[in-house]
Amino acid sequence: LNAKQHEREAEIVAQAGRHGAVTISTNMAGRGTDIILGGNAEMLALARCKEGRDDPEFPDWVAQFEEECAQEREEVVAAGGLHIIGTERHESRRIDNQLRGRSGRQGDPGSSRFFLSLEDDLLRIFGSERITPWMERLGLEEGEAIEHRFITRAIANAQKKVEARNFDIRKHLLDYDDVMNQQRQAFYSRRQEILSREDLHTEVLEMAEGQLVSLLETHWPEKGQPLPEALGELATGLDAQYGVQFDPTREPFASEGRPADDKDALGRAIFDRLAEVLEEKRRQCDALAEEHQEQRYPNFETFEREILRQTLDRLWKDHLHTMDALREGINLRGYAQRDPKVEYQREGYGLFSETEERIDQQATEIVFKFVLPD
Repeated sequence: LNAKQHEREAEIVAQAGRHGAVTISTNMAGRGTDIILGGNAEMLALARCKEGRDDPEFPDWVAQFEEECAQEREEVVAAGGLHIIGTERHESRRIDNQLRGRSGRQGDPGSSRFFLSLEDDLLRIFGSERITPWMERLGLEEGEAIEHRFITRAIANAQKKVEARNFDIRKHLLDYDDVMNQQRQAFYSRRQEILSREDLHTEVLEMAEGQLVSLLETHWPEKGQPLPEALGELATGLDAQYGVQFDPTREPFASEGRPADDKDALGRAIFDRLAEVLEEKRRQCDALAEEHQEQRYPNFETFEREILRQTLDRLWKDHLHTMDALREGINLRGYAQRDPKVEYQREGYGLFSETEERIDQQATEIVFKFVLPD
């Protein structure tokens, strides 16, 4: 039994307590099936009834097998009950105890014994350096069976070492997973807000305004007035981002042949123009939705919501791949005397911020540039 065909194997495990039965199984812990001494009458009846518990003959079969199982139970109890033979110790003592616990349940008789080899992974990695010299001093031959409290303690210590190592691994993984968990909560909070927010158009305008501020910061000098070339690049960037064309030699970029010198005033003028373009597209889309209501043509807010959702999902998947790549190589930072966990947190935050920026940039670009049907 290999714990793959659960239903069929449950029927076999349930009958492991019958007289003379020998059941060989792996992964015995967590099977979820009681082993009843003498056999499980209900399982035996189910095997006889094609329609299962709905079969009209099911109660009769149960009664018949209960009588047989009761007789077998007396024979099994007289023989000593269920005996467990383990061929290897698990890394976790809890799993071993679960296997032992299959025998001697609810006052029934039973016993268990484990047979181990020094070549087993548990002893080879964690215990053989102490046990092997001890066996050589006693002059024990290979293959000779031994039983001693010292070996039992050595196995218990080996299991404690494995469990401590596994705990450290889980704790180490949790430190890294906390970073992703915070990002995951922030992402799904925003995604849920997009799906449930009623006035989504306002958020689209806020995203467009944020992108406009970034463009202005990029093309406007920290000191002094912008050159005409810089304003021309700004106009090109606005066309690329929003699909809205501006003439850098005219208002609001220039007045009376002189370049604009007030960044805030220029930003407000550009944003007003962008809002007008988006409002006109919204009016046209809603008119089409009203005209083709029978075909359930979506209104503009539906378009906005779907564009934002798809952009979020697509870029979030890309971000997960990027974080996985960062996680795989972050331990190399230790060679540079840097804490990999701190580096992972710092770079992970930077990558998440970049992803949020790309979401705003790509979503607003699609909203402004998508073309309505004629």
